[in-house]
Amino acid sequence: MNDVLQKISKIGIVPVIALDDVRDAKPLAKALCDGGLPLAEVTFRTDAAEESIKIMTREFPHMLVGAGTVLTTEQVDRAAAAGAGFIVSPGLNPKIVKYCVDKGIPITPGCSNPSDVECAIELGLNTVKFFPAEAAGGINMIKSMAAPYVNMKFMPTGGINAKNLNTYLDFDKIIACGGSWMVNKTLIAAGKFDEITALTKEAVTSMLGFEVKHVGINAKNEADNVANAFEKLFEIEAMKTPYLGANGHIAIVTNYIERAVYHLEMQGTEFDMDTAKYNDKGKLNAVYVKGEYGSFAIHLVQK
Repeated sequence: MNDVLQKISKIGIVPVIALDDVRDAKPLAKALCDGGLPLAEVTFRTDAAEESIKIMTREFPHMLVGAGTVLTTEQVDRAAAAGAGFIVSPGLNPKIVKYCVDKGIPITPGCSNPSDVECAIELGLNTVKFFPAEAAGGINMIKSMAAPYVNMKFMPTGGINAKNLNTYLDFDKIIACGGSWMVNKTLIAAGKFDEITALTKEAVTSMLGFEVKHVGINAKNEADNVANAFEKLFEIEAMKTPYLGANGHIAIVTNYIERAVYHLEMQGTEFDMDTAKYNDKGKLNAVYVKGEYGSFAIHLVQK
């Protein structure tokens, strides 16, 4: 998987945007970044798309902006010249895919059946868009198609929303989901960018699913008494041998720990990777945040 797709995978959600007015590009990009999603797929269905990509990439250089609904090689060139970092198409057009591959431009073409996937493999791709996701069979269809194509990853779009997002992301062959529920055209037209920021934050929070799993208290010689006091009431560990944190540690579980680390790092949080633990498949399973909070260490744990 190339660097662009790896970044998309870490972010997890791709806001799919159709802009009618270039004046909305800058405030919309800011709303997405403030909400925790410095990523956008701007569809080439409107005349404002090309200039909007230019504005977003110029004003927010840390933001990854791609072009969606790309149907011709001429649109590929225009999108790339505008600053698009990736191309998305609704279907698999071998001519467009080969054009992008030859130019080194990441592309995820739309696929909805095994024949499309085999064509994508023949063209050298290992990640495709699954579109229209819900109408084409949803997560069950993706799982069925993924079984024979073990190296293929999917980025579903179409009918995905806050309620079914994690149903898709829980499947490890899905790198991210595209959706437009947080960038509703009505909200954009009304200039309600604060609401877009709030919906974006809500989407990220729902995706990561942070919850307190347990608290470990450094109790030393009093460990047995502390443990008995909290037994069957709360999930609290009494630590005879203190680890990190003057008073102990707090474990926060998350749906997707690697995404959580990425999102928290974007906010300035630093992690002590020397404390990282991995499962038998080499996937990150737990890691401590650098520093202490109220004399407690914090560590993330995969659910």
